[in-house]
Amino acid sequence: MAERFDDTTFFRAVLTPHRSLGRRGFLVLMSVLVAISFSAGLLFWSIGAWPVFGFFGLDVLLVWFAFRANYIAARAREEIEVSPVEIRIRRISAKGAVATESLNPAWARLTVERVEDEGVVRIALASHGRSVEIGRFLGPVERESFAVAFGAALATARSGGPA
Repeated sequence: MAERFDDTTFFRAVLTPHRSLGRRGFLVLMSVLVAISFSAGLLFWSIGAWPVFGFFGLDVLLVWFAFRANYIAARAREEIEVSPVEIRIRRISAKGAVATESLNPAWARLTVERVEDEGVVRIALASHGRSVEIGRFLGPVERESFAVAFGAALATARSGGPA
């Protein structure tokens, strides 16, 4: 399917899940974990408890699989574009499945839910009886920042676009 490119789009945002441990940090963590597990496993092997050595390796393997699943989940993203005639929300899952929603900015209503101790907990667009939540995987600070920027873009779209 060919994608339509609207050159009047004046706001674009790509929202991605935050991952605090980068590739280098992951390699350092796994290296330390392997070194500790291997050393402890050798200690148990030397005192005759050789089956324990395999369990230390199993722990390292389970941690590796958990991080792998986490990094695969991090491929998910939301792409949000605003033009004077359309708000387009594209959700790309970790597996690459794409779901697109379009709303008219003249009819779209931005809802920002805040909790006193947590900050912004939900951002949604509502139009014609349906609601679309955006930025689900963002933290409260990122949601706050995005809500302000998106609210300004929505106001600009309603006024006919940037001057």
